Amino acid sequence: MTTDLLTTAGQHTKKIDPELVRRCIEPGATTPEAMTISEAGRAIAREIVGDNGPEDGIRQRCVVATGDPAIKDLLVFSNDPVKAGIGAISAGVTIYTDIRMVKTGIIKKGHECQIECVLDIEGAPQLAQKLGITRTSAGFLSAAQGLENSIVVIGNAPSAAITVSRMVEYGIRPVMVVAVPVGFVNAAESKEKIRKIDIPSIICTGTRGGTPVAVACINEMIIMSGKV
Repeated sequence: MTTDLLTTAGQHTKKIDPELVRRCIEPGATTPEAMTISEAGRAIAREIVGDNGPEDGIRQRCVVATGDPAIKDLLVFSNDPVKAGIGAISAGVTIYTDIRMVKTGIIKKGHECQIECVLDIEGAPQLAQKLGITRTSAGFLSAAQGLENSIVVIGNAPSAAITVSRMVEYGIRPVMVVAVPVGFVNAAESKEKIRKIDIPSIICTGTRGGTPVAVACINEMIIMSGKV
């Protein structure tokens, strides 16, 4: 790497603020510039959302993750999911995700939870072919009893959310579910199915959602667990 490149391109994109660095609790931000950017964004989100408890903390992180202030009004918390999620994370339960992108985005330090993407569960591809269903649905079915006392995080696949809601009806009970699949086909309906089951859940209404929202929800609970 040339000296000229380091000089011209390797400059801070935002002036470092020591106070923002001091306040930053984002585990992914490990340099002063990153901490300043993280805390500056969070400060803006606090102005947009308010700061009246842990649910607002999750709303703030989702606003930052999406750059969309409106997302704060789409999130629905049912059956005290934040308390359930923090307790489960502290206990080191397994976290199951629908896609690898969600798994990749989840904070890996500060907790003892194993993170599994259901696409990688043995037998899932074969089950998808046999039943003619989506790979994510087959993945959650293949996880089966492993979902008991786990956290489920769905950021992409409406079919996965529908399948999980059916599994709950058959007696399989995760500790809590984050279900924010995105899209125009089954997304809104799938999230309503999750909201109506008697399991702690976080959803967002309508067609919006996606991996950034799913990751924001679970990562904020990891930070709230106090181990990061």
